[in-house]
Amino acid sequence: MKYKVEVVKIGDLVEELLGENMLILFNSNAPEELAEISVLHTTNDLKEDVKPGDIIKIGDIEYSVTGVGSEANSTLKELGHCTLKFNGSNTPELPGIINLDGDIPNIKEGDTISIY
Repeated sequence: MKYKVEVVKIGDLVEELLGENMLILFNSNAPEELAEISVLHTTNDLKEDVKPGDIIKIGDIEYSVTGVGSEANSTLKELGHCTLKFNGSNTPELPGIINLDGDIPNIKEGDTISIY
């Protein structure tokens, strides 16, 4: 297990980003302007870098990592932040994106997010 956190709050504007196949993750201490667009979660240390081929499990659904942006691991370590993009692409559009293969989840408070 590289990383495991629990969802504690879902920002008011998260629903809009779901339509673009994106979820923005942040530690629960994110500033308010970022919290409203983010899925906030408990804090944990990223034990190893995320890389293509890894699995990210959200609730009961597993997703294969297909691409990792150049800054995604450092922001996940420092702030619990990354953007999950559900498009299956090998090439992230922005440095903080982790691409996943599959449909966007129906995420809710209490769900666990695990990376392994």
